[in-house]
Parts: sequence; C-alpha cells; structure tokens
Amino acid sequence: MTDGARSLVVRGASTVVVDRTHEVPGDVRVVGGRVASVGQAAAASAARPAGTDTGPGRYAAASGPTEELDATGCIVTAGLVNAHAHLLQSAFRTLPGTRGVPMAQWLPTMAAAYDRVGVTPTTLDAAARVGVAEGLLCGVTTIADHHLTWPAGMAPEETVGLALATAGAAAAIGGRLVLVRGSARDDPATAARSADLVATALVGGEPGGVAADGGLQVAVGPAGVHSDGEQTFRLMGEVAAARGLRRRTQANEQVDVAIALERYGKRPIDLLEAWGWLAPDVTLAHLCAVTPDEIDRLAEAGVSATHAPGCDLPMGWGVAPVAALTDAGITVGLGTSGGGSNDGGHLLADARLAMQVAPLVGRSLEAREVLAAATEGSAAGLGRDDLGHLRAGARADLCVWDVGGVADAGVADPVAGLLWASPGRRPRHVVVGGRVVVRDGELVEHDEREVAAALRERLAGSAP
Repeated sequence: MTDGARSLVVRGASTVVVDRTHEVPGDVRVVGGRVASVGQAAAASAARPAGTDTGPGRYAAASGPTEELDATGCIVTAGLVNAHAHLLQSAFRTLPGTRGVPMAQWLPTMAAAYDRVGVTPTTLDAAARVGVAEGLLCGVTTIADHHLTWPAGMAPEETVGLALATAGAAAAIGGRLVLVRGSARDDPATAARSADLVATALVGGEPGGVAADGGLQVAVGPAGVHSDGEQTFRLMGEVAAARGLRRRTQANEQVDVAIALERYGKRPIDLLEAWGWLAPDVTLAHLCAVTPDEIDRLAEAGVSATHAPGCDLPMGWGVAPVAALTDAGITVGLGTSGGGSNDGGHLLADARLAMQVAPLVGRSLEAREVLAAATEGSAAGLGRDDLGHLRAGARADLCVWDVGGVADAGVADPVAGLLWASPGRRPRHVVVGGRVVVRDGELVEHDEREVAAALRERLAGSAP
C-alpha cells in the first residue's frame, strides 16, 4: 500500500480521541498520509492557503485538491490494531468439533481442514482478503497475522510465495499487515531459513522489518513452548536479531502450562527466559495462567502482552489478568486470534468482552483503558510508534464512529459508549494512510460480497 499523497480533512467531530489522555473536538487534518493537526488548530489551518501551515509539529500542505470527510457529531479514533490474528482461519469458522474443546482435539481437527482445502497461495489470498476486509469494516486498520501453518516438507524458498500471497491480499484490500513468520512443529532450521527469506522478499533490509510506507512489516514467532522446542526459539531469535525484527509467541494458555510441565518440568515463562525470549522486543499473546511472580518477571524484562478474550473465553482456555499486567507496567494490546477459535475479526466487540470479564480475574477495566490497548497498546507491541494514535506525525489511520443512533441514546459518556453500547458497532468511515478505504459503511474499492464469494468458491472447489 502507499499512503495517500493528497490532503484530507475530517470535519466536525464531536470528539477526536488523540490518544489515551487527550481528547478534543474539531477536525483532523491529514497531509501526505500523516496527521498534520487535530482539533480547532486543524479547522483553522484547513482554511489557510496551501503551504502556509508549517509551524512546529505540523506538515506543509500537499499539492493538489483537499478531500473532505464529514464527521459531524461523530467520534474519531485512531484505527484499531489487531495485534494477534490468524488470517488463514478466516476460511475455517464454526467447524464442527472446534468449540469449547481441549486443544489436543482442536489442533488435529483444524489441521484436517487445512489439509482438505490445501494451504496454497490461492487459499491464503482468498482467506486474507476476507480477514482484512472484515477488519477494515470493523475499524481494524492493521492486522498482525501470526501465520503458523506451512505445508510439511515445503522448501524455505517455496514458503516465500505463501507469504507474498497474504501480503498481496492485504495490500489489495487496503489494510496494513504485520506478517509474523510463525512455526508450529516445523523443522527449526527450515523455519529460520524461511523467516530470513520471507523478510528479504517482503521488506528487504528496511529497519525494524517495516516497509518504507509502513504498510507491511515482518516479525518472527514460534507457536509456543507447547509446540516448538529450544532450537526453534533460538534460531528464530537469531534471524530477528540479525534483521531487527520483532519477536512474538503464545504463552500460558492453560494447555501451554500443562504441556510445558509434562514435557520439561517447567512452566512456559521459565522456558522462555532460559531460551532468551523475555526481552523488550518480545510480545506474548494470551498469558491466561500467569502467577504474580511471573507478572513481575515479565514487567522487569520489558515484554509486552496481547490479550485475546474472544478466543480464550469461548474455548475455555483461561482469562488473562489484564489489570494485573497493566498495573505492573506491562504494555497490553488486544487481538482477536483466529476464526478457528473466535469466528470473527471484530476487535471492538472483543474489547467489550475484555471489559465484561475483567472483574472475574481482578479489577474492572475502564473503556478508555481498553480502547488504548486496542490502538496504542497493540501498536507498541509491534514496535510501531507511528500507529495507534492521532498525534501530529502519526500515520493517518483513523475511524469515524457515528454515535447518533438509538444504540447511543442515553449514553452519558459517548467515548465509553463506543465499547459498552452496540456490540456489533461498525464505523461510518475508515481511513488508512490518508486514503478513505471505507465510506458510509462500505468498502470503497471492493464489493465485500465478491470478496466473500471468492473464498466460498475456493472452499467449495476443495470439498471431497
């Protein structure tokens, strides 16, 4: 993707949520794909001649026409960042035998479905288009795809085509993608070599594994200690260190703890520490069954976390103690995990779920706290200070939320109401890099029914 070159003014918002601590009314002014100014300053600067607004913290206006987007009476937030997803699973939702079952049953059921359809570039393209389109329609402008399913026996060079298919699909639909080259019981050397080749093909030698336009990023991530051994973690870590990539893995779902104790006689956090995977460049997803001592060790190590309640709760795999994690100083993001356990990519709905269950494992969570997790927290875990907020200079990824309907009538705090009211809420408009990708609830450049039909045809064609 390429951030928009023209200017954009999002006009008349009742509230612009700039970041967790800063909310203002007014406009958002975008120049060259970046936020130039927010609030009354944006409204004033938008009225000036192009090229005259060059004060501190601002960007000179781009040449060409200025597009306008009506946000009258609406709330504007940064685009949501889905910090942990499995896009392939968009093709495998509500499968019989995959709900509320032990992971030992869930894994082979999902694997059989993958084998039946075939993990090919065509499958990945169709599934990723659906997942990214669904995300944009729900306000998700960036998705971290922890891709764990690589066909057995595939040479590292062949895996590049699978990665390119997912990346191409995301770019075509218009969302940002973080492709996490994962591993699930893969040969360690093969997985590491593949990760290196994928990074070369997708982002070259760009710092931090992030493409120059910010639309694509590469990270590495074994599935977890329940799946991958020390050599996989160490070799993947070497690739990450050589290329400056972020590291991500899954830890401390209840099954993860049980397998680690059975196989190694240690808990997952102990193993990750011994294997060099407790560090500031590491993000751990799930973290349901963590002890107070482990939380302190995670905080001291500087790791970040990703909460995925829409997966862990319905599967019965645990509830992360998010309040305890954040109170310890751990940055927490939010993810949906995959369609094979969650069935949806609606991150805001999962944010609501996170608030609802938080009192079961600690204190309640405030709406702004969870909204910040779904934006700034998720972005921080990806090492992306250019995403997740609307301060001057940020990439102009934003959502316009209509709060004028019956679902918001009687709501005393409209920002809190974004999460508490209307679980199926969708944004009116979505902007990625200054480009309007969703307008009036519809994809601008694609027909979502055609995107869905392509995946259905792929799945039907693979049926026995």
